[in-house]
Amino acid sequence: MMSTTEIFLIAMLIIFTLPYLVWRVGRTDHYAPLVVVQIVGGIVLGPGVLGAVFPDYYRFVFNPQVIGALNGVAWWAVMMFVWTAGLELDLRQVWASRTETGVTAALALGAPLLTGTVVAALMLASGPGWAGAKGQTWQVVLGLGMACAVTALPILVLFMEKLEILRKPLGQRILRYASLDDVAIWGVLALILLDWTRVGRQIAFLAGFALATYAIRKLMRRLEEKDRWPVGLIWLAACGFAADWSGLHFMVGAFLSGAVLEHDLYDRARLDQFRNNVLLALMPVFFLSTGLRTSWSVGGVAVFAAAAALLVASVGGKLLGVHLAGRLLKWSRSEASLIGWLLQTKALIMIIFVNILLDKGIISPAAFTATLLMAVGSTMLSIPMATPILRKLRAQAPHP
Repeated sequence: MMSTTEIFLIAMLIIFTLPYLVWRVGRTDHYAPLVVVQIVGGIVLGPGVLGAVFPDYYRFVFNPQVIGALNGVAWWAVMMFVWTAGLELDLRQVWASRTETGVTAALALGAPLLTGTVVAALMLASGPGWAGAKGQTWQVVLGLGMACAVTALPILVLFMEKLEILRKPLGQRILRYASLDDVAIWGVLALILLDWTRVGRQIAFLAGFALATYAIRKLMRRLEEKDRWPVGLIWLAACGFAADWSGLHFMVGAFLSGAVLEHDLYDRARLDQFRNNVLLALMPVFFLSTGLRTSWSVGGVAVFAAAAALLVASVGGKLLGVHLAGRLLKWSRSEASLIGWLLQTKALIMIIFVNILLDKGIISPAAFTATLLMAVGSTMLSIPMATPILRKLRAQAPHP
């Protein structure tokens, strides 16, 4: 009889080994970076695929005790990852280019939000099974629509590093657009989760958070950087707890805890290294725990059809919005296309977003699975579509 510790370590072997082998042996990096393979691996290892084919394996490895332990690792991993996404925000830089950034961010978010809500409304009209037990129609429609509009800022950073444009003017512009949309995404989530029976707690959280933010910003400026890391993690845990206590979900607190800290508190290279280490060592557990929640309860064909419709709404809406911005701001079509395809990166932040909607009973497991498949498809399209456009733009650039 194996102990829970031994079974937990078997699960960890599976989580880290299988996606890595697929990524390395299959050489998928061009269209499916390791993070995407890990997300797909989580779906395959979950109850909907291998769990259905090998139910005894699933019950043995992913028993309630092991799932509880994995969930604990996953919660903390994703909190740290979202904290770093908040730290990526440079609101001063956004303000300095507010017209261009505001127009682009608004259209890049608004167009796919509109097309996504149309698809979500059609999904609800097609039959039951998409709304969660506690989800009102407007919450489901807005939630699925926003899932189509999300851009995953941390994954966007990784992709732009791969394309060698992150620290260049174009990369910094794209970061500003995605950063402003990140703020809007968490604002919409707070609206969806607004619980009038707990509104007193939520007001108390926001008031207390504002006061605590003033204090933590003063404190951080007085600390050496070596002390800012542990204090930052303490601040992260406190904000996550307070937000969850208020009913807004711990992930809202995690993002806010990073977003309110000044952009230059942490050395950029160390912050990049910290984020990459979290992504390498801890986030695969989150991807697996996400895959364990996939469901085909309304039928596999219906879920895939919904995922395809959401993918068309997401990709088409994002490209439409960015091209409209490009026409207003006098960009070339190639430049608008490049920005539009890079903003398609949805994995991680969108998965976190819909995980919260699932946790709160707003969407069903089937709707969660459809959005998860959409996120994987959208993210996998990003690099293959952006690379030839970037090559074309570089060839057209004047040489010194």
